Amino acid sequence: MTHAPASPKSAPQSPSLLRIAGLPYFLIAFIARLPFAMMVVGVLTVVVSARGSLSLGGLTSAAVGLGTACFGPLLGAAADRFGQRAVLVILALANGAMLLLFTFVVYGTAADGFVLLAAVGIGATAPQVAPLSRSRLVTIIRDRMPEARRDRTVSGTMAYESAADETVFVFGPFLVGILASAISPWAPLVGAAVLTVVFVGAFALHPSGRHVSQDRDADGRAPSAVSELFRPRLLIVVVGILGVGMFFGAMLTSLTSFMADRGAPEQAGLLYGVMGIGSALLALGVAWLPPAFSLRARWLVFSGILFVGTLLLSVVDSPGAMVLALAIMGIGIGPTLVTQYSFGAARSPLGRSATVMTMLGSGVVVGQSIGAAVTGEIAESIGTSAALLLPMVAAFITLAAGAANWVLSGERRRLSVTV
Repeated sequence: MTHAPASPKSAPQSPSLLRIAGLPYFLIAFIARLPFAMMVVGVLTVVVSARGSLSLGGLTSAAVGLGTACFGPLLGAAADRFGQRAVLVILALANGAMLLLFTFVVYGTAADGFVLLAAVGIGATAPQVAPLSRSRLVTIIRDRMPEARRDRTVSGTMAYESAADETVFVFGPFLVGILASAISPWAPLVGAAVLTVVFVGAFALHPSGRHVSQDRDADGRAPSAVSELFRPRLLIVVVGILGVGMFFGAMLTSLTSFMADRGAPEQAGLLYGVMGIGSALLALGVAWLPPAFSLRARWLVFSGILFVGTLLLSVVDSPGAMVLALAIMGIGIGPTLVTQYSFGAARSPLGRSATVMTMLGSGVVVGQSIGAAVTGEIAESIGTSAALLLPMVAAFITLAAGAANWVLSGERRRLSVTV
């Protein structure tokens, strides 16, 4: 990077990440996340409306997660190998087409199997903007910022990115509800298709998309071996973030059942927003935590708060008590997610940042799909009380992964990040 000559009176200062990437980048990247947040709920909504089957709707939502799980990391590897720009342009067009195709299939006379296949196609072509944005920004930080500022900048970036995710995943289902109610159940998917082509395309073509990691060889290959992606210290982060995804899916589904028992299922999203807003605010605050509060300690502390919050679900008997439990869980979930992504950034093999971030992003989606599907089935067959146990199980998985990470981390340090 070219720096201006230092003046006699002051030492040169490197520009901030906001100045390097530009404010339009963050605005585009934020809006480009919306389609991904709308897909699962939008698919569920249109299937239940068009086919009249809640069971098929749940399976179809899970099929979207399956497509993401199978292809998400491969698309991340392709972005590492060939650059984000080319991969994202193709995905923006392909995913927009798949969303429209799914809408035609679900309203047509095709068998349910074709509906599920089209849903897998949506997940398989989903442009995971959030993981790729994290990868892009971390690469810029490592390549263009002085070493003394990298740790805090990475921490602040992961905090912002997680807060943006929380905000989008609260607002996305809300937008689905508005479009479905005001226009038609197919409107959210058509809207998601338009947003994908326009804003994911803009994200792909942003000048920062040309930046390629300095760790890559001249031919674009990574200097690290693929086997490094399967190291225990990285896989435990994937397990932990899978637990977070399971919590999201289980909590929203069991909360919907809880409010349905009280004759107000439509208010579940409002209550869920209490946790989402608190989680986003706490996620932003992680950047200001002292370095002495290590990443591995943060994972244990905040996932512990999350687990304690879920224990209250066994005694809640009113919306007011549920709001209190959700507020406590919000304190834990946001910082936990930020910490896990920070570990992912620190432990990414050289030249494979996008692959790792899409692995983590896929973990959230897969966990969310599993949590929603299992919890929905339990709520329908056994009841709400049993369904409310599932968020506890997911929180325990996240906490147990944090404990395992504590052991695996030891006193080792990686890429100058305190763990």
